[in-house]
Amino acid sequence: MVLEVSDLSLRSSSGFDAFYGLELLELGPDRARGQLLVRPEHLQPFGLVHGGVYAAMAEGLTSFSTASVVLERGLAASGLSNHTSFLRPITSGTVHALATRRHAGRTTWVWEVELTDDANRLCAISRVTIALRPLGANDARALADARV
Repeated sequence: MVLEVSDLSLRSSSGFDAFYGLELLELGPDRARGQLLVRPEHLQPFGLVHGGVYAAMAEGLTSFSTASVVLERGLAASGLSNHTSFLRPITSGTVHALATRRHAGRTTWVWEVELTDDANRLCAISRVTIALRPLGANDARALADARV
């Protein structure tokens, strides 16, 4: 099964990323932007955005952005490593994410992601490594199901 990149829309998140509310604003080979409107279910028991939300945003954003470039080469993109450091809490508003690609290799891409609050204060930093591998039939079916 051959899946044409032109058949895909990577302009909106899908699957788990859509479930928790990741909004994709910009996808490209060197930079990506996204955001998340904080809802009560994003908070941990002390009222702060859960650390897993930041990590998920970073990985989702960088996976979608990498895929937007490598799918046309017949490659799938998936998270290989995610290291997220939490610097300042967010309790409400919007989490803003800006990803900058630091390395584009043959088998991996490395991104740094800054996550900020509505006052543009740095709240978390992530380094995400995305693995590239040949696009298989299961990948093509999953992507076709995720079309918008």
